[in-house]
Amino acid sequence: MELTRTIIETKAEEYRTQEPLYPVEQEQIEGLPGAFESGEFGWRDAEWVVRWYYRRSLGDVPNAERRAAEDRFGQNDFEMVKRVLGDATTASDVSERVSRLTTLEGVDVPVASAYLLFIDPTSFIVGGERELAVLDAAGQLPDDYPDTFSLEAYETYLERCRSLADRLECDMWTLYRALWRLESELDDV
Repeated sequence: MELTRTIIETKAEEYRTQEPLYPVEQEQIEGLPGAFESGEFGWRDAEWVVRWYYRRSLGDVPNAERRAAEDRFGQNDFEMVKRVLGDATTASDVSERVSRLTTLEGVDVPVASAYLLFIDPTSFIVGGERELAVLDAAGQLPDDYPDTFSLEAYETYLERCRSLADRLECDMWTLYRALWRLESELDDV
């Protein structure tokens, strides 16, 4: 599979017109970064990111697993969530940001990557099995890419995505949407 600017633009537009969550996602992409940076957000805003991560691919994550993760996040104290999200917006590097986010109950590295997307959609991208599968099929991941999505794996994934976004002259939000749509075509490759 080859990733070209035309393919990325086409698939991102397909995402916009066909994915049912797109209008809400776009609203959050526009509003959450400022809210997280200023600290002017509510519990539902913070919780929305966790719910979005698991619900964007209904059926891919078993309902019991999804609910368990959401319930774990619900055990966090809101003041701690605000403090951690504030710290994550000002941290100097990816490692520090992810480390802070994963101190929250129910937030592992993949969910932390979702927070990073909604903290700064120009610099970060969410990662999961779908996106990784597309990058792997396109030959964009190293041969020794780990099976678990650790901090180091996210850093490699993020570096590859940033490089792709630069080469293809697109932003990270556009790249994410295209990768999401391309995964459905992997069986045809």
